[in-house]
Amino acid sequence: MSSVLSDRQFHDEAAAYRWVEARIWPNGPVCPHCGGTDRISKMQGKSTRIGTYKCYQCRAPFTVKVGTVFEASHVKLHLWLQAIFLMASSKKGISSNQLHRTLGVTLKTAWFISHRIREAMREGNLGPLGGNGKIVEADEAYYGKASDQSPSAQRKGRPLLKRKPGTSNKRAILGLVERGGSVRTFHVIQANQHNVASLVTANVARESKLYTDESRLYSGMGNHFAGHGTTKHAAGEYVRYEGGDVIHSNTIENYFSVFKRGMRGTYQHCAEKHLHRYLAEFDFRYNRRVALGVNDEARAASILSGVVGKRLTYETTSAR
Repeated sequence: MSSVLSDRQFHDEAAAYRWVEARIWPNGPVCPHCGGTDRISKMQGKSTRIGTYKCYQCRAPFTVKVGTVFEASHVKLHLWLQAIFLMASSKKGISSNQLHRTLGVTLKTAWFISHRIREAMREGNLGPLGGNGKIVEADEAYYGKASDQSPSAQRKGRPLLKRKPGTSNKRAILGLVERGGSVRTFHVIQANQHNVASLVTANVARESKLYTDESRLYSGMGNHFAGHGTTKHAAGEYVRYEGGDVIHSNTIENYFSVFKRGMRGTYQHCAEKHLHRYLAEFDFRYNRRVALGVNDEARAASILSGVVGKRLTYETTSAR
């Protein structure tokens, strides 16, 4: 993709299909129904839809959209490409309302598109962060009100009538970042020592050094890693030098700063059941940031490489 929205694939449907086909099928068309690559030909005729092929092994017609987040969508493919580029190049995200105005589609359609692009941004099969001599920072953040109120012992397990201030009734997010590398975030139902320890030990290599603040959630972490350094934020300590090490958790806090600015300023409303998708979006952009040599064009192309095999089939009238 270009760094500007003036290339032909963003405005011409046939060019959009050719552009996507060249990247999803670099070695030629592949039938999504039987997996065949032989005896496939492009269908011709005035009434034939753009980009339609027929597999003469299973006799089924198909396009490059089948088996991707584009499948069953009536939105033009060149508009999908515009939306992908806009989401890839917007550091703090782009709202469904903005996509609705920019692309000229309905608000519900813009919401549909943005969530399916977030699904394409989702990364799987990830190995542990860090490694020998590497540093991983961990921290938790709280954003928005939890859908379920915490039970009250005084009310015999029934929810509180009013939410207490603080973090007890907020959505908890655990963040892990390798210095100079990737970030990984998780929405946890409850940020307690057991849940946090399970996620940290499962996602950080044992040879790493772990740096956190003084939170009790990370007590005993030194037993699982090459080292565990902490800073005492309550005492105004945000950086500590110990030998040749610079101990702080400022990197992950900077990530959360961008995330919260995007959620409050751009998205504003987010149902808790969708929070993990927004986290995937911000993780994706951070892991392909300019500091790692990734520009808007490469970031958008990376989204396209993740569209295959991912579909969201639920429907909703929510515009959030």
